[in-house]
Amino acid sequence: MRWKRLTERSITGLLIAGLVTVGLLPVSAAAAAEPTDLARGKSVTASGSHGGFPVVNANDGQVNTYWESNGHPSNLTVKLGADADLQSVVIKLNPDPIWGTRTQDFQVLGRTQSGTAFTSLKARAGYVFNPATNQNTVTVPVSGRAADLQLQFFSNTGAPGAQVAEIQVLGTPAPNPDLTVSALSWSPSAPSETDTITVQGTVRNIGTAASAATTVNVSLGGVVVGSAPVGPLAAGASAPVSVQVGKRPQGSYTVSALVDPTDTIIESDNTNNSRTTASPLVVGQSPGPDLEVRSITSSPSNPAVGAAVSFTVAVHNRGTSAVSAGTVTRLTVGSTTLNGTTPAIPAGSTVNVAISGSWTAASGGATLTATADATNQVAETSETNNVLARSIVVGRGAAVPYTEYEAEDAAYQGTLLTSDAERTFGHTNFATESSGRKSVRLNSTGEFVEFTSTNASNSIVVRNSIPDAAGGGGREATISLYANGQFVRKLDLSSKHSWLYGNTDSPEGLTNTPGGDARRLFDESHALLAQTYPAGTKFRLQRDSGDNASFYIIDLIDLEQVAAPSSQPSGCVSITTYGAVANDGIDDTAAIQRAVTANQNGEIGCVWIPAGQWRQEQKILTDDPLNRGQWNQVGISDVTIRGAGMWHSQLYTLTPPHEAGGINHPHEGNFGFDIDDNTKISDIAIFGSGTIRGGDGNHEGGVALNGRFGKDTKISNVWIEHANVGVWAGRDFDNIPALWGPGDGVEFTGMRIRNTYADGINFANGTRNSTVYNSSFRNTGDDALAVWSSKYVKDQSVDIGHDNSFRNNTIQLPWRANGIAIYGGYGNKIENNIISDTMNYPAIMLATDHDPLPFSGQTLIANNALYRTGGAFWNEDQEFGAITLFPQNLPIPGVTIRDTDIIDSTYDGIQFKTGGGVMQDVRIENVRIDKSNNGSGILAMGGARGNATLTNVTITNSRDGHVLIEPGSQFTITGSPSGARAKQ
Repeated sequence: MRWKRLTERSITGLLIAGLVTVGLLPVSAAAAAEPTDLARGKSVTASGSHGGFPVVNANDGQVNTYWESNGHPSNLTVKLGADADLQSVVIKLNPDPIWGTRTQDFQVLGRTQSGTAFTSLKARAGYVFNPATNQNTVTVPVSGRAADLQLQFFSNTGAPGAQVAEIQVLGTPAPNPDLTVSALSWSPSAPSETDTITVQGTVRNIGTAASAATTVNVSLGGVVVGSAPVGPLAAGASAPVSVQVGKRPQGSYTVSALVDPTDTIIESDNTNNSRTTASPLVVGQSPGPDLEVRSITSSPSNPAVGAAVSFTVAVHNRGTSAVSAGTVTRLTVGSTTLNGTTPAIPAGSTVNVAISGSWTAASGGATLTATADATNQVAETSETNNVLARSIVVGRGAAVPYTEYEAEDAAYQGTLLTSDAERTFGHTNFATESSGRKSVRLNSTGEFVEFTSTNASNSIVVRNSIPDAAGGGGREATISLYANGQFVRKLDLSSKHSWLYGNTDSPEGLTNTPGGDARRLFDESHALLAQTYPAGTKFRLQRDSGDNASFYIIDLIDLEQVAAPSSQPSGCVSITTYGAVANDGIDDTAAIQRAVTANQNGEIGCVWIPAGQWRQEQKILTDDPLNRGQWNQVGISDVTIRGAGMWHSQLYTLTPPHEAGGINHPHEGNFGFDIDDNTKISDIAIFGSGTIRGGDGNHEGGVALNGRFGKDTKISNVWIEHANVGVWAGRDFDNIPALWGPGDGVEFTGMRIRNTYADGINFANGTRNSTVYNSSFRNTGDDALAVWSSKYVKDQSVDIGHDNSFRNNTIQLPWRANGIAIYGGYGNKIENNIISDTMNYPAIMLATDHDPLPFSGQTLIANNALYRTGGAFWNEDQEFGAITLFPQNLPIPGVTIRDTDIIDSTYDGIQFKTGGGVMQDVRIENVRIDKSNNGSGILAMGGARGNATLTNVTITNSRDGHVLIEPGSQFTITGSPSGARAKQ
């Protein structure tokens, strides 16, 4: 049967080409006439997909998988990359006899590489697919030239949508140029750090048509360091190129060159434009001094607001000769500049420089920047490594690098939106979902919001809401940005990731299809600006002509001074070395995976992701067919991944996870990283394509970082957006029992997690001794931070979530569930956090729902500030306090709540909830509760059991009394708050 199929295909191709009329050609002639499958390995897209039948199945080389559209009409497009002279299109379904005969009605269209519209290549017709007669394969003869081929389907007698298991496009490439790079070398051949280096190479056109003028980029270690022009080349012609790449620090560099880096020339083969040398460029160290800052130490390390802070800077001389005493080491923090006198530093030594004077700690912290040899007294081997910057955290919350500005505090022409007294959520309530429960609506052309900056900035983030598309799925619009009255640019806004509909409390019960009440109304847009604007700049967001959304709601903006992209670290190898190309819109997954695998195997020191947009359509993991089962559940280990900064090195996906196919579980998504052990990731962004948590066919948004996490995993300065979950640490024991192990000592710092459909970071499955520190969260669709001591572990008596810490984080606007939640375990701490504007749940909740392992030992809630938190949920019948203890079926012992401010709560300040467990020996110390709008300062519900002791507790402005113990409660409270009587 296999021979019969191949023979029929060969003869069909010859008949189409007009080469066979009677009899058979000789074998050699038949082979020469056989057309090429131009669709193999090429990108394929569709107008839509149904359920678990994604478009990638139409071109994966397997007839037992298939694409199915989500109704008719629909289309399937193959992007060939360049013009080809077409002969036929082959459409296959599974030949298994279990497939019944069906007729699909479609037409074939094509678009040339210079064209903008599709034209018909074959008129609409019905084609019969029958496993018995044609093995479910249809061959459609076509003629013409096209770079993109499209099938447009109108009906299918066997299914409600179009079906294609495999598509082949047979033909021959049309004449086009094909550029390559060869003969890369450099001079001098063995340079030192003081030598100016020149890279030479040859660009050749091996194609069948002339090429226009273009450029060639030269990269060292994956970073573009220079370029040279390349003139027009006739077919077969070549030209030498020479690029001066300057002086380089000591180290080993991969050398690569890429011709036509912006893909302006259409080529017959666009995959062979780069060349990387087999041996690296090795730069030796030059004699002389070279100073670098190794660390900044502050005393105290975590100061209180108003404290005097002193600093010590460690300066290292990596050079070969000593540096005399007397150079200036400078430290800037906020508007304060401090200097220190540096002692003599021998070659290879490090000294600690005491900085004179002190800084008065400001709330929220600041960025510390230290510079060695600040007055340029020393002629150094390298002048590029003298500066180090880090954040210092002060008091509560994260030391975020941006300044936030509320629309209601700005100048505006528009409509101020203010929430109702109960901050009702889920009924298309824009103000309830706004920071501070207020925002500004722009309805008409010329209306604006104008913010006066207090910080220098070269970037902007806008939290906004624009309408959904009529049929759902979101729409795009622009708004105009002005600075000091001068037009800056149009900002692109989108509602693709907002607008969920439905009345259900179930997170999986919402839909993207418009109808009835809506929630998750806001999203964010961000942009780097072309220049830095000083403090005092008036930034205006204005609705101009061309800004055509029917309304704009502006909640807040963030202004930030973003540093230039970081340089490639020594020892790191760029993903471009493995074939990734920035900003080209083509999937870079394979290149990223090759780089990570090389690092995991010890072939390279670490993975470098340079500045740029890098498309990623499959999760990075360890391919392990032996343990894969249905889905691969093996993460990466012993890997270090570094980027040029979260604003600069950005991974993104365009394919919804349920349409991505591949080996990773759709629950975990098709982007980000699966981590098993000892992995470091820093200074990148990961942007998903999720639009829902699980409704509409369980179309989840995926998890950016997931896996076992193991020991010594550290994640820092990573921006995550539009995922279902930002981070899920822990796997169930029964996934792969032999590989099971909990996260232990995992650290997250400087995280920026935005606009998720479920949790921000969840420490699950026995995660212990782990920390989230100095990070920010906004608009999460479940707990922003959680410890879930779940039962899906190896040994429930040992593998308990314990000694985890959430410190100095800023959490805003969780649109479902809590700011921070602890479900079971012991020794967990919630300290120094700021939490504001929860939609329907507490700011902080300890609970025994979700079937956790029991609480034991101590749980600490200390030095937190909670603003406008709590809310109503579960048919709006359950009203939650700002801090709620909910022993649903197990006790919650050993809780301390201290040094905390609870301000402007929607319902109660602290709430002891009815449940089957006891809350024993709760200590509440040095707590201030002000303005419990629709409840009490402290409430013990009628079914609550246990006891609490109050020490130095102040309660004011509570609607229903300051301490309320409902009738029937078995909860006792010892001690009275100041300023009010207890109400019972």
